[in-house]
Amino acid sequence: MEHAARGKKALEAKNYDEAITAYSAALKVSPTSPDYLIQRSTAYHRAKKYAEALSDANNAVLNAQARAKRELIVEAQFRRGCAYYGLERYGDAEFVFGIVRRMQEKHKMIATWEQFNKNAVAKLEPGDKRRVCNVEETPKAEEVTAPAASEGKTSSNGDTQKATKVVALPSAPPQTAPEKIRHEWYQNSENVYFTLLAKGVLQDEAHIDIQERSVSISFPLASGATYDLTLEPLFAAVKPEASIPRILSTKIEIVLAKATPGQKWNALESSEPISSTKADQSSKIDPVPRAVVTSDKPTGPAYPTSSKSGPKNWDKITEDLRTGDKEDGKAGAADDDDFEGGDEADHFFKKLFKNASPEAQRAMMKSYTESNGTALSTNWEEVKKGPVETTPPDGMEAKAWKK
Repeated sequence: MEHAARGKKALEAKNYDEAITAYSAALKVSPTSPDYLIQRSTAYHRAKKYAEALSDANNAVLNAQARAKRELIVEAQFRRGCAYYGLERYGDAEFVFGIVRRMQEKHKMIATWEQFNKNAVAKLEPGDKRRVCNVEETPKAEEVTAPAASEGKTSSNGDTQKATKVVALPSAPPQTAPEKIRHEWYQNSENVYFTLLAKGVLQDEAHIDIQERSVSISFPLASGATYDLTLEPLFAAVKPEASIPRILSTKIEIVLAKATPGQKWNALESSEPISSTKADQSSKIDPVPRAVVTSDKPTGPAYPTSSKSGPKNWDKITEDLRTGDKEDGKAGAADDDDFEGGDEADHFFKKLFKNASPEAQRAMMKSYTESNGTALSTNWEEVKKGPVETTPPDGMEAKAWKK
């Protein structure tokens, strides 16, 4: 379209007023176009007209959602976050940038703007209202206005532009009644995401304490009482320094960084008490020294097996085999490089077993035993995945042994 092409050219040339005029003309033809709204929001933002940029971005989000165009929703939300940043509504900007990050983690500009916002927040006092988030993912109707330059101004193409209604900072929602406050959680391999569904909690009056095995939240209620929630002990340890609490107008969110990435939590809290003082003290010792002073030998893992007697400890089997060889003098035969009589194949496999690594030895024992002597593997990473099937030579059939 001619107007949109003219607007794009003006935007690239940094002629922002001309770009605004061109995209306004394009929007008269297609008033619900998310792309035109996004581009005009960009022009408004670069012209430092942040309220107008926000209104266009909000409108773009609504129209992009109506069309179910994910890429347009992402860009509209991004422009929305930039507008909030320009208006110094840093809590709102952080929330919206989080939406962009969730929908498109590799967005080319999100990391830069998140850092801009983070730097701005770091300069604020703890109780500064600009830290608070007061918006939702989908903009409300009152946040969408009809941006224009100023009342009575005439653009270069003769169009009379209407005045812009400045979007006021919405007031905090009423506080949730204590009996209706609830919480929920979910997890991935790295973090546990905890949400307390409590509206109207003031950021400067709430207290969140995150420890290795506990989380506590407290804030004053409208009745004058205090709401307290303590989760202790947590199902597993977390990293307090890497965990992130966020107090929004509609909820409290806490991202708990797992101390053991990849560990699955079966519940938010553990049914067992935290370990004894002695165990706690030992857990604080550096991993290397602790490995030296610990007297208990590690127990070998039990791997899948089809044996009726249950899982086998292949570490113990290979260790017993080494010990048995030394005790009955068989190790000497395997040590000889020159073969002098006897079963040549037996000599070869003993030598192969002796010179193999512990993992290869476990693989050999497990594969040979479980396959009924029809397979021999030194690849432990493959063998440990499950029982090794019997694979008889071509032309032969494996039959189950009957008592």
